[in-house]
Amino acid sequence: MNLHDLTPAKGAKKRRKRIGRGPGSGHGKTATKGHKGLLARSGGGKRPGFEGGQMPLIRRLPKFGFVNNFRTEYAIVNVKSFETWTGKEMITPQAMVDAGLVKQKTLPIKILGNGELKKPLVIQAHKFSKSAESKIQAAGGRVEVIGGV
Repeated sequence: MNLHDLTPAKGAKKRRKRIGRGPGSGHGKTATKGHKGLLARSGGGKRPGFEGGQMPLIRRLPKFGFVNNFRTEYAIVNVKSFETWTGKEMITPQAMVDAGLVKQKTLPIKILGNGELKKPLVIQAHKFSKSAESKIQAAGGRVEVIGGV
């Protein structure tokens, strides 16, 4: 047996239906779309969410709250993440990304005060919570707020 002897199993390959190719094909004239109506037209069909003229579900349900489209999302890093930090005393946003503390590289970074910190570190970030700032300074380190938010 050679590679050119291989064939698909009987009935595994089905010919595609060629529509709109004349009366001899059996699928000519209306090309299996029937006569007239929405579905026979070019670009015909109902839009997503259309319920036959009934008030769509998305319009029947009440809307709640407020979404601020201009809010700033931050990548959050807790102070406890720096307790096991090995390496330089200067921690930059790029160093946090390299260490895997921050997943989304494009977001600005905010340091929160969850956990304890014993070693003096210099941490650069876009924002710090008050508790994080006090814990870093209590450990003998300092915080550096960088711009670009």
